[in-house]
Amino acid sequence: MTDISKWRNIGISAHIDSGKTTLSERILYYTGRIHRMNETHGGGGATMDHMELEQERGITICSAATSVVWNDHVVNLIDTPGHVDFTVEVERSLRVLDGAVLVLCSVAGVQTQSITIDRQMKRYQVPRLAFINKMDRIGADPFRVVKQLREKLDSAAQLMQLPIGKETNFEGVVDLIRGKAVYFGGDQGEKIREEEIPAAMLDEYHAARTELLEALSMFSDELMELLLSDEEPPEDLVHRIIREAVWSRQLTPVFLGTAYKNKGVQPLLDAICRYLPAPDDVENYAYRAGAEKDDPDAKMRLEADDQKPMVAMAFKIVDDAFGTLTYMRVYQGAIEKGGMYYNQRSGDKERIGRILRMHADKREDVDRAVAGDIVAVIGINSASGDTYASEPKYCTLESMYVPEPVIQIAIRSKQTKDADRLAKALYRFRREDPTLTISTDSETGETLMAGMGELHLDVYVERIRREYNVDVETSPPKVSYREAPTREIAYDVRHKKQSGGSGQFAHIAGIMSPIPEDDESGETFIFEEKIVGGVIPQQYIPAVEKGFRASLEKGPVAGFPVVNLKVILNDGSYHTVDSSDLAFRIAAQTTLREKFPDMKPTLLEPVMKIGIECPSHFQGSVVGDLNQRRGLVTITETLGSTTTIEGEIPLAETFGYATNLRSLTQGQGTFSMEFLKYKRVPSAIQEEIIKERKQGKK
Repeated sequence: MTDISKWRNIGISAHIDSGKTTLSERILYYTGRIHRMNETHGGGGATMDHMELEQERGITICSAATSVVWNDHVVNLIDTPGHVDFTVEVERSLRVLDGAVLVLCSVAGVQTQSITIDRQMKRYQVPRLAFINKMDRIGADPFRVVKQLREKLDSAAQLMQLPIGKETNFEGVVDLIRGKAVYFGGDQGEKIREEEIPAAMLDEYHAARTELLEALSMFSDELMELLLSDEEPPEDLVHRIIREAVWSRQLTPVFLGTAYKNKGVQPLLDAICRYLPAPDDVENYAYRAGAEKDDPDAKMRLEADDQKPMVAMAFKIVDDAFGTLTYMRVYQGAIEKGGMYYNQRSGDKERIGRILRMHADKREDVDRAVAGDIVAVIGINSASGDTYASEPKYCTLESMYVPEPVIQIAIRSKQTKDADRLAKALYRFRREDPTLTISTDSETGETLMAGMGELHLDVYVERIRREYNVDVETSPPKVSYREAPTREIAYDVRHKKQSGGSGQFAHIAGIMSPIPEDDESGETFIFEEKIVGGVIPQQYIPAVEKGFRASLEKGPVAGFPVVNLKVILNDGSYHTVDSSDLAFRIAAQTTLREKFPDMKPTLLEPVMKIGIECPSHFQGSVVGDLNQRRGLVTITETLGSTTTIEGEIPLAETFGYATNLRSLTQGQGTFSMEFLKYKRVPSAIQEEIIKERKQGKK
């Protein structure tokens, strides 16, 4: 199908256990892509959770893509993980999608990960619909969830439907635009029955419809005039206003249903096709090659036209038994099987051997993919976020945001003969997942694996065991601390070495200070050169900066990276014969090693934002335990028999927390965490950390 106006590229995102994979499964069934519905828990695992580990744990680990057809529309669908440890999967999916469905639980409402996903959607300016799932659960309250959408996410959310019945008696929905009651019959909810609105609901329907139309009139003078004249607005006009408000991200239409009980999914599919934008409705931009980003002419608009030069982004890389799959979103032009395209980062010209349309872990060969398409290709060697174009040095797409890893473990194979297979596995997973970093400790020689949380690293360790048959050992997680200065000092350092022949000489002087807290650059190191009179020749200045930067990786206090440091170079001297780049680089390294301790450095630790849900009668125990772990409670909200606790907790205090919370709440408590900020470590704990580091080096 080549009519691009009937394509939709959408993602389904939600807090963990909101039912998005079950919703994806229903979408596949109703569109005819699968003929039997599976469940995430039991029954062989959901189609989109095709990895063995996903089926065992009942969670989504990797985003899965598929393509379905509904009412003559092609919907490219990506099901993303809900767990915060796999947030990069959501991040890179939203980067290339034109629209999204935010799934919310009718009981829990807006949860901690919902807020993170909302932030990601806003970062990439993705229009969205909301789907309140699990309407059959005890305590379901869609009106409270809509209120939370407005208050917690600052979203102009409007119900498009009213529920018929509630909780276990949830039967269907009332369509506020068409004024019909919609019921879902048949064994699998596949038979849609439309009837008149139940008489008992007419008053509620008229009040809700009036509220909806008044909210929509804020986006249309034509609708406002009709309402003021007491005229009934045409259905087409209402749909058009909603569509335009969604595209401009000023409105979030809210739909209701229960995916597990097969109710409310088809109207959501209709809304996806009706309200979310097609690829040619979205304005996508790239930066011209060689142009500065602040240059007003740097941006160029990409058009969803298959006759223009090809531009695509490689947003995900997966290695499997058949080779390396690179998932690509085509923004302009078309890619063809056997075609040669330029990697805009490396400049390499690469040949695409095969183009595949993916359906979870199944694939279908195609010869061509046009602007707006999402496909996987074989034959190229790329990194996540690379831009490809049909012309060299053409343009670069804005890459995705990749959060910094916060937790680190040492990993090694139990048997020496498995070391090569382990290295191969780590290389593969690092390419696939930008949030997974692999490094070697220069002092101990240990291989270090850093990621977003305990579950994140645990999953990769398990995948190494299963997919590469390597028995590995891991050491307890280590926290990624940082060293930061607290006071300003002046420095004046000479590096002088004479050993026959030409020697080494460099002299640098200036000021080292903490970066002010109100600095908005986001930089962790700032270097400023204020040399006057040529006391140090310009060709040596970059060597000074390089020397400082090279020393930031391991601070002199406890060997942790140095952050929040500003260095001003304003004086010094040189020797016409003995001075060199090397001499000035060594002088800078010596300066940081010898003078940094005088800045009274402090250690900073990662602090996590934590969200906990537990039965209300366990609240006291959970809060008390959080306080013992140096945690800070910011919000406590009780709804019926469930309490939601939000707060901050140092990462160092969270290891094993899942087990602890389960024991405190008799297995009924759940929590999620994400990185929030770096914060100063209390002095007593700082001394212990430094002491441990020094003992570990002996």
